Amino acid sequence: MRMRGRPGAGPGEGLGDARELWGLRPGPSVSGSRAAAQSSDGGELGRRRSPAGESPGARKDTRLCVSRMKRNRLSFMNKVLQSSPAVKQPKLGCHSSLSQTHMRAALLDWGNLPHHVVLRIFQYLPLIDRARASSVCRRWNEVFHIPDLWRKFEFELNQSATSYFNSTHPDLIQQIIKKHAAHLQYVSFKVDSSTESAEAACGILSQLVNCSIQTLGLISTAKPSFLNMSKSHFVSALTVLFVNSKSLSSIKIEDTPVDDPSLSILVANNSGTLRCLKMSSCPHVSSNGILCVADHCQGLRELALNYYMLSDKLLLALSNETHVNLEHLRIDVVSENAGQIEFHSIKRQSWDALIKHSPGVNVVMYFFLYEEEMETFFKEETPVTHLYFGRSVSKEILGRLGLNCPRLTELVVCANGIQVIDTELICIAEHCKNLTALGLSECEVSCSAFIEFVRLCGRKLTHLSIMEEVLIPDDVYSLDEIHTEVSKYLGRIWFPDVMPLW
Repeated sequence: MRMRGRPGAGPGEGLGDARELWGLRPGPSVSGSRAAAQSSDGGELGRRRSPAGESPGARKDTRLCVSRMKRNRLSFMNKVLQSSPAVKQPKLGCHSSLSQTHMRAALLDWGNLPHHVVLRIFQYLPLIDRARASSVCRRWNEVFHIPDLWRKFEFELNQSATSYFNSTHPDLIQQIIKKHAAHLQYVSFKVDSSTESAEAACGILSQLVNCSIQTLGLISTAKPSFLNMSKSHFVSALTVLFVNSKSLSSIKIEDTPVDDPSLSILVANNSGTLRCLKMSSCPHVSSNGILCVADHCQGLRELALNYYMLSDKLLLALSNETHVNLEHLRIDVVSENAGQIEFHSIKRQSWDALIKHSPGVNVVMYFFLYEEEMETFFKEETPVTHLYFGRSVSKEILGRLGLNCPRLTELVVCANGIQVIDTELICIAEHCKNLTALGLSECEVSCSAFIEFVRLCGRKLTHLSIMEEVLIPDDVYSLDEIHTEVSKYLGRIWFPDVMPLW
């Protein structure tokens, strides 16, 4: 059975763009059923006239390669079709061999494979393999352009001189903008540290005018390159997307020059659909700008921002009775130079209002401060659940955690210095009843105090990462004995982490 194409279409028409895009050798296309039938016995394929100057040995190698490819395809397609509910399996009986013969004939008819089977296969293939498969026959080429395969796409933009990552081919970018911009829903841009890559990403953004994007992510794999480009160029490109996409639900624009006016445009066009906004390290956004988002986007469930944007007004806006329950609040507390920023305090009443409205919210705080800048924090009860200290933290601050952070579930301390923190650690175990994870590095804890900490927490302590250098042997326990005691209280085998010797 010959596969029917549209009237007037040549045998290879519609496949040239995919061949040229992926460097495939152009040539006359043969219908799926005839090509497979010919390759099964090597007849027509072996008799096909070779180009001038091609040796018989080269022709033989080509036939062997094609035959091997066909066998691999047949084996793969056989597995797929046998697991497909749309294909009836041959029943055992007197007609079993005949049914298997028909099955084999159906497998060889590449052009008549069930549409949903080809689509399911394409969904599991990387983009480059889908493009190559689209050159097999016209029907596969049609499946290649089905909108369902173009809902999600990640643009990778790198400079070959400074990055080892592969970039999305420019021809593919233009094909997506021309043919599939209206199908895109989940889009991300991954750029390297060069300003040229960030500008190229903005150039693509400004062309997505006929789209209905729901998720947008701008990712810098190295230093934040978007901050080095022209602010007006970035804001202009982002505004185009905010205006034309009326259903944005998740936006990740961290380390970018987004500003308050562009957030106002976002709110004006997507206030009813926005659910997630991640915008840490955006120096041009003020506390008033983020407050505007909280006031108008009543469906916002996840928010990530810097501490300087956090205010009592913002927490009260998120606690309004018309606002949905907040699920995740991430706060980055960052300082590049000691003493450069004066950190304000948040009233306990504001935190209490948030917890009363959203009792299940995860409050995540990342601290990258110097010890002298930590004085403002944790003087009153703070509903933090996940706490990470990226720099050295004093004994005093660790002592406050046990007294003022009752909701704490995860604690990571990267450094503390040479002061022993036995008392502080036991205080945390006694008062933070929900603690399930602890990580310690460059600290000092006696073996006895650490075992007492584990005993108080018990088996609810599901993640325990402690560097071996942290544990100090004492008169009761040595390093050789500690893993046995800790394993007993955890109910599983545990050993301290060891720094590898490279």
